[in-house]
Amino acid sequence: MFMNAVLTGLTLGGVYALVAMGLTIQYGVSRTMNLAYGEFLIAAAFAAFVLFSTLGISPYLLALGIVPVSFLVSLFVYRVMAMPLVRRAKSAMSLEIDSLLLTFGLLFAMMGVMLLIFGSNYTNYSYMARPVRILDATVSANRLLSFAAALVVGALCWLLLMRTRTGAALRAVAVDPVGARLVGIDVQWAAGLAFAIGGAIAALGGVLISTYLTFTAEMGVVFTMKALIVVIMAGVGHVPGALISGLVLGFVESFVAAYLDPGLTVAVIYAVFLVVLLVRPSGIFGKVAR
Repeated sequence: MFMNAVLTGLTLGGVYALVAMGLTIQYGVSRTMNLAYGEFLIAAAFAAFVLFSTLGISPYLLALGIVPVSFLVSLFVYRVMAMPLVRRAKSAMSLEIDSLLLTFGLLFAMMGVMLLIFGSNYTNYSYMARPVRILDATVSANRLLSFAAALVVGALCWLLLMRTRTGAALRAVAVDPVGARLVGIDVQWAAGLAFAIGGAIAALGGVLISTYLTFTAEMGVVFTMKALIVVIMAGVGHVPGALISGLVLGFVESFVAAYLDPGLTVAVIYAVFLVVLLVRPSGIFGKVAR
């Protein structure tokens, strides 16, 4: 049972980390809290389901088309819907409040469209569900691939942010937008790019989880909330912290379900979240304001 709980925690935490990573990049740079983030994930899951069912193409190959589309759609959303809010915002706080209201409406708009097309029924399909034996435990291949994808995307994001000039610009905007503008960085371009990258990561997460998880058109809110918990626990804008916090959340949920009661997982997760907020309001890896 212990090894099964460990493997379940790794694969589950990998998904949480992957999903949260996109949200922390979005919010950390653009300061636009995207409450519709989970809807992008569910939309990608439905896209993978429809295309796999009709064309029979591997969802992992379909991701090569779905992810860029989500990148462009997210960029369009930021340019067309969020940019007017940025221009008229008198302070960072007013921008965050306006973006919350905007994306809250976008959440219900996207959910409504998906409900109209797919209904409220549970949807699932199976791909790469072959069991893999690791020591004395068994895990499905699709879950292992999702975990591996989280590690690869996490490494690529770290390289982008820490080893490229584009990443340096994104980090500068995240730390001090005014200072970044003074040294010649196009803040609006950087914010739009970060928002689009986050949308692409959400779509990748949606494609991956669609191969083994049952989902509905109304399930996006669940992923948004889990991602928010991980982002706040890690510290806003801390990508490696989001990876670690996502894994921790996965382990907590897995071990509670295995050794206590599956019905207690949500309560324990929120209890851990509250403890972190009380002890470290800035997040586990966030910097404490002086």
